[in-house]
Amino acid sequence: MTNILQSDIWAQFQEANGHKVFRGQGDGWRYLAILEGGKTGRYLYTPYGPEANSAAAFDEAIADLKRVASENKCWFVRVEPTQSDIWGNQSGEAFLAARGFKLSPRQIQPAHTQMIDLTQSEDDLIKGMSSSNRNLHRNIHKKGVTFEKSQDPADIKILLKYLDETATRLGFNRQQDDYLAKVAEVLMPAGAATLFIAKVDGKPIGASLNYDSDDTRVYAHTATSFEHRKLKVGTPLLSYIMLDAKEQGLKQLDLFGIAPTDDPEHEWAGFTQFKKSFGGTSIAYPGTWDLPVSTPGYKAYQGIRAGREALASGKKFATTTLLPKAKDAVGQVRAKISK
Repeated sequence: MTNILQSDIWAQFQEANGHKVFRGQGDGWRYLAILEGGKTGRYLYTPYGPEANSAAAFDEAIADLKRVASENKCWFVRVEPTQSDIWGNQSGEAFLAARGFKLSPRQIQPAHTQMIDLTQSEDDLIKGMSSSNRNLHRNIHKKGVTFEKSQDPADIKILLKYLDETATRLGFNRQQDDYLAKVAEVLMPAGAATLFIAKVDGKPIGASLNYDSDDTRVYAHTATSFEHRKLKVGTPLLSYIMLDAKEQGLKQLDLFGIAPTDDPEHEWAGFTQFKKSFGGTSIAYPGTWDLPVSTPGYKAYQGIRAGREALASGKKFATTTLLPKAKDAVGQVRAKISK
């Protein structure tokens, strides 16, 4: 499986967004790392990486990441390995903890996802969907709904409209317009991102932005019209995306993010049930982990985060004690690093 977040085109996107990007490569390993952070401390973040084919190769990649982090006055390295060849028969979590990694207070990319094998026949892919999904897939055209795809960055405005409508109605945070517009500007002309558009009687009623690497499509950002909700267009839109990916010769469709369990009370329960209704296999990764490069710096970073979380909860202690102490520690560490 090749990973769009560790690709050259993703590096170009990050650089276009003003980020400094580092690349490293060796025998059996490679990584793309992004310089993140600010006044509360800098760190290197390697989304869904580093990539490595063994524990030894992973250790070499980490050694190189630590070197780059140290040269750039970073306090820690943040990783999200996904390849089980790295940790073998043990759990990824145990493997990372044994090497001094700490579970990050901020989990970034999804640690659980649903993966569909596109090497199956088209008939088997359709059979793998729920019966209601199959009916929608086969009959949606009778309701005047059509699907098309675009790699014109200007068409991203269709998705932005429905994302804004959905976020306002449901009250959730989403990727900002500027971010998605830049994604479209960089990735769509390069063929690394495609916008799939659902229309009824020629009018757009939903869209989905997907990312393609050499063998994998990632179902990333989708929103549909509430006004046309009775059409349930999101279901045949995804089946169209899936079959198009197979037609393009891709091997996997990553539905990108599900709940870790089938708990109906989980905040992701709704779209987890939706994604699993297309078949496939549930995959778990270790999640986001940090490796301190500067122990005092990482402790200061943890203090700042704890203080901010407490402040968000309205705790007076955070304002009067926790945050001031953490900020003082940050100042001391920054002073030492700058010498």
